[in-house]
Amino acid sequence: MFGTFGMFTLIILVVAVVFIIKTINVVPQQHAWVVERLGKYHATLGPGLNIVLPFIDRIAYKHSLKEIPLDVASQICITKDNTQLSVDGIIYFQVTDAMRASYGSSNYVAAITQLCQTTLRSIIGRMELDKTFEERDHINTTIVNAIDDSAQNWGVKVLRYEIKDLTPPKEILHAMQAQITAEREKRALIAASEGRKQEQINIATGEREASIAKSEGEMQASINRAQGQAAAIIAIAEATADALRKTAAAIREPGGSDAVNLKVAEQYVNAFAQLAKTNNSIIVPANMGDMSGLIASAMQIVKSQQRP
Repeated sequence: MFGTFGMFTLIILVVAVVFIIKTINVVPQQHAWVVERLGKYHATLGPGLNIVLPFIDRIAYKHSLKEIPLDVASQICITKDNTQLSVDGIIYFQVTDAMRASYGSSNYVAAITQLCQTTLRSIIGRMELDKTFEERDHINTTIVNAIDDSAQNWGVKVLRYEIKDLTPPKEILHAMQAQITAEREKRALIAASEGRKQEQINIATGEREASIAKSEGEMQASINRAQGQAAAIIAIAEATADALRKTAAAIREPGGSDAVNLKVAEQYVNAFAQLAKTNNSIIVPANMGDMSGLIASAMQIVKSQQRP
């Protein structure tokens, strides 16, 4: 009898433990669990301690509310200019509504992936090859906006999309590299020609400025020489006038006339002496009385200049 009672007690204990385990549920942070009651959506359990009815309620779905990165497989896209382009990327999304994520789509991850690929092909098909490399940000933004509208029905928020790689065919890649090389060589030639042009302009400008500076210097030198000559002429004239004034004053002094006569006679004799040295013949005045007459004439002129 005791054995039967002990067995019954053990069964009740086990059932109690199972009941407690089924009743108490601890949801981790950044997670959401969907509870169904008798096969129908009942509630969404948030982080922490939650109590459900065992054998009536069932944890049907468990979702992580963290940001999830999802690789989008590489695919071949055809550009507007009929060029094949291999594109792959990565999309970031987050579950925002656990109930919709559970019942809005049978597999929201696959749905997001397929929608991302079809949208990417559509966008690439409207662009030329060169634009696809320049408009990566535009492509990323367009894909996010297009997917996010549809993902709202699945309880998912698409945060961003990033293109990892854009790979054209090898032939196109080689042609693009050749084009880039040609463009760089062209820019180098243009830069070199611009440098030579600027060099010639600088040389011409320097020569012009040097010529202007030289002409201005010569002009200033001429002005200085002219001013110096003018000052010298004025100084000589003033000195001559002063000498004449002093000579006239000396003549008016007692004995001045005799001194002038003597000076004129000396100069007359010296002149004849110098003239005789420059010729083979000795020149003698025809009339020696002319000398006394010349002296008398000179004195007469001096006297006339002394009269007021």
